[in-house]
Amino acid sequence: MRPHTIEAEASGGGADVEEAVEPSTLRHRQKSAKESSSHAVAGEEDDALGSVEQAFAGQAVPTWREQLTFRAFVVSFFLAIMFSVIVMKLNLTTGIIPSLNVSAGLLGFFFVRLWTGAIERAGFLRQPFTRQENTVIQTCVVSAYGIAFSGGFGSYLFGMSEVIAKIDAETNTPDNVKDPQIGWMIGFLFLVSFVGLFALVPLRKIMIIDYRLTYPSGTATAYLINGFHTPEGARLAKKQVKTLGRFFSFSFLWGFFQWFYTAGDHCGFGSFPTLGLQAYKNRFYFDFSPTYVGVGMICPHIVNVSVLLGGILSWGLMWPLIHNKRGSWFSADLGDGNLQGLQGYRVFISIALILGDGLYNFVRVLYRTISAFLTMVRKHNTIPVFDEVSAAPTGEGLSFDEERRMKLFLKDQIPKPIAYAGYAAVAAVSIGTLPQIFPELKWYYILLVYVFAPVLAFCNAYGSGLTDWSLASTYGKLAIFIFGAWAGASHGGVLVGLAACGVMMSIVATASDLMQDFKTGYLTLASPRSMFISQVIGTAMGCVIAPCVFWLFYKSFDVGKDGSEYPAPYATVYRNMAILGVEGFSKLPKHCLTLCYVFFAAAITINLIKDNVPIKIAKYIPLPMAMAIPFYIGPYFAIDMFVGTVIIFVWSMVNKPEAEAFGPAVASGLICGDGIWSLPQSILALAKVKPPICMKFLSRTVNARVDTFLGN
Repeated sequence: MRPHTIEAEASGGGADVEEAVEPSTLRHRQKSAKESSSHAVAGEEDDALGSVEQAFAGQAVPTWREQLTFRAFVVSFFLAIMFSVIVMKLNLTTGIIPSLNVSAGLLGFFFVRLWTGAIERAGFLRQPFTRQENTVIQTCVVSAYGIAFSGGFGSYLFGMSEVIAKIDAETNTPDNVKDPQIGWMIGFLFLVSFVGLFALVPLRKIMIIDYRLTYPSGTATAYLINGFHTPEGARLAKKQVKTLGRFFSFSFLWGFFQWFYTAGDHCGFGSFPTLGLQAYKNRFYFDFSPTYVGVGMICPHIVNVSVLLGGILSWGLMWPLIHNKRGSWFSADLGDGNLQGLQGYRVFISIALILGDGLYNFVRVLYRTISAFLTMVRKHNTIPVFDEVSAAPTGEGLSFDEERRMKLFLKDQIPKPIAYAGYAAVAAVSIGTLPQIFPELKWYYILLVYVFAPVLAFCNAYGSGLTDWSLASTYGKLAIFIFGAWAGASHGGVLVGLAACGVMMSIVATASDLMQDFKTGYLTLASPRSMFISQVIGTAMGCVIAPCVFWLFYKSFDVGKDGSEYPAPYATVYRNMAILGVEGFSKLPKHCLTLCYVFFAAAITINLIKDNVPIKIAKYIPLPMAMAIPFYIGPYFAIDMFVGTVIIFVWSMVNKPEAEAFGPAVASGLICGDGIWSLPQSILALAKVKPPICMKFLSRTVNARVDTFLGN
């Protein structure tokens, strides 16, 4: 969450827009820069704002075993299912996944309060609910639902399937296709999702204490949890939960109501031509989706505006103009879904924007990481080495908060031999087992990934600590091109590239997530040992829950098909990246490569301008990654998101404190209610229960023909 993906991880101010938006680090901790920075600054300025720990000085800190309670993991399990369904729906529709950390923390606090309140009234309460236990729940839930994104169900994993492989007949071969099966998906996730947990454990003291990395999302989460456990915070949380519950109910019931009118293709409110029939043909319409109205309320305004601008540029201008070149630039006999026709321009130009933005941010974050690291090394005159028995700096210059946090953070250590042995053992099992799942993925490919992964994981975790941007998806794309080209098309290069992407992404993303958790634990006095164990348990939950949720969607709906309710756009994008890696540019239609160069350069240029102008100007410059999303699937969801951003903007103008306090709760309720409706909708589809009504909209001319036909 983690979920940091706009591939759509909205973290990093939109960097994850690609990943989660692929919602990049819109990765499984998808915190907007606006949300994160305000809390992060607060966290680093305890002296100016007053001591946080003084408020909790009278409370004993539970041991790491006491922090890992049965009730915490029961609540985490049910919340993990709920959020996995939500993330999976977002992942398979547009890939924009906003930060759900606030919702996870808020609901975790609420449900355990209910639990402890009932037991307390019965006189059986043995252990009060603490902020450390709340941190364990937050960590476990986010780790679990993060697998729904990083597991590749909307990108590399589903990109292996025959449904997506049909886009290119030459690579639609048995050694380049692997259809989803729940057994091998669970096995694959267990093999690749745990390695990253061991990669950087020995460096936790260096990253959190010695280098004092901010980790804005982890810091924001910690201050959220600390706030819940003050009397004022508990009262506000209670009001926020009530608000979330009201909008959850509305969103769920609205989804149920809409279902009655969807008895056919392009039926119902989701196909309402709100801007006219011609605009509807170009996918400009408001589809009455509470989910994306809620997403728009959470994502920064610039993300929402960028997505809308991308939709206008592509579906409003470019695609109609290119469509007029039928018979000149591409054969008029080709359907819109053929990569040699209009579909090729849609897919590959969006890939060019994604790669241009990703490359720029990769270089920028890597440069900042290396520069900051070298500055730190020069400051200390040496590279710090982790020492389990060394004490943190104490004495002069340390506040009460810092002394208390350092003391407890260094108390429950995770022995280095366990970290090293764990990494080696899991890597060895993966090297021996993954080729059984993907015969084309040779053992030496995997070995090479595991040799370099710790270095890349460190770079990503360090950069994430500085900027809140996770570049896990960028490392995954590099793996697609490197290993796909190495294997070659005739030796399953497409499948090899996608599988290698999954291995690399999982390691790099999980390692960065764990450091975020350590930062949260450091600021809430949660034991590093309990943080590590809760991350392991949450990851294990996710490795089972996420494939089961995906399987439910896969069996209930036409996932991945053009025009489907769940088109899985990034699965197509990732597979086409793999095809480019093994076959080069031979598949591109006429002038497509030139346009790709133009948009690749434009993405870099826009980012350069954005980083070199005053902030008051930069905040109005669109994000290329966000603009790329509607190029392929259309701008209909962008209109929903823009409605959401208008709502929160107007609300902030009228009553800013209320909007800041309750806006995320309203948005979370809209997202959660509509997302959870997908569960009964899937069950109805599996049971072959069809809606009774098809509400469809026709032009006056077509309606007259229909009336005439029926009259006959």
